[in-house]
Formats: sequence, C-alpha cells, structure tokens
Amino acid sequence: MSTKAKILKKAEFNPRLKTYFLVYGIFMFLITIVGIPFVLFWVLIAPVFINKYFDRLECELTTRSLRFKKGFLVQVEKTIPLDKIQDLTFKEGPLLKWLGLSILRIETAGNSGAGVADLSLIGIVDAHVFRQMVFDQRDLVTDNKSVSHSNTDENSIEVLKEIRDIMLRIDQKLNQS
Repeated sequence: MSTKAKILKKAEFNPRLKTYFLVYGIFMFLITIVGIPFVLFWVLIAPVFINKYFDRLECELTTRSLRFKKGFLVQVEKTIPLDKIQDLTFKEGPLLKWLGLSILRIETAGNSGAGVADLSLIGIVDAHVFRQMVFDQRDLVTDNKSVSHSNTDENSIEVLKEIRDIMLRIDQKLNQS
C-alpha cells in the first residue's frame, strides 16, 4: 500500500526571470543578424507570453520526488524520483549574475549523455537552500531504502537457515533408513 507523497517545499521563482527571458531573446535576435528586424516585435509581444509562462512555472519537492511544470503554448511536466538524482549544479552566466539569478541543473542516474541535465530550473528564489533541501530529502529516501534492503536481507538469511535445517533433518532421516 503506497501513501501519497507529502509536499515539503514549493519553489518560488524570481520575477527577474521575466527580464532575463526578454533580454536573452533580444540578445539572440541581435547575434543572428538576420533577427535584428524582429527585435522590436519581440520587445512588444514577448512580455505577454513571458508573463503567462512565468505564471505557469511550478516546482515542488515532495517526500519522494521533485516535480516541475512549465509552459504556455507547449506544457511540460516532469517528475524525478529523488533516489535517481545524482547531482544538482549551479550555472551562472554574466546576464544571470547581473539579474541575481542562477540555473539549477538536475542530473539523474542513467541520463542519455555525460553532463546533460535532465532538468534545468532557472530563477528559483534561494536556490542554494532549495538545493540543500533536495539533497537532504534524497539522502533520507536513499537511507530508508538501504535500511529496508538490509531488513529484507536479514529475513532472507533467516529463511535460508530454516531451509538448511529442514534439509539436514531430511538428510538424517534418509540416512537412518
């Protein structure tokens, strides 16, 4: 019987993330040269989509997993079991530092490529605290699994001992005949 996972922490996203998306888009249009004519269009239209995207950002740490939802036109929902998380790293470029933001990259066991993040969370408020909470909860989950495995191992050993004793008694009875 499984119990429902309890939400431990809902991550908040820094409103400066909106500025980051706007400036990042302008930068991308400018460096492509072909996109320069679209900068004005981006500046006028993007804030509407960025605000809707920002309003739909969700990330929560539960007792068993990390859940993330994002998207306006294309919605993505991802759940990562805590026992699969290998590493959480920070990435900060010049624009992110200027805005006081960081990217929290989550890498899991069995991901497709080395150094490839399974999930990147941009702009979490108190990201270092959130990262530590994820690590602490992951350690609790993995410690509980190892304890349950050791209990299972002890039970298996007891059953095997009983089987050995029964086999010895059968062997003795066969030898007496």
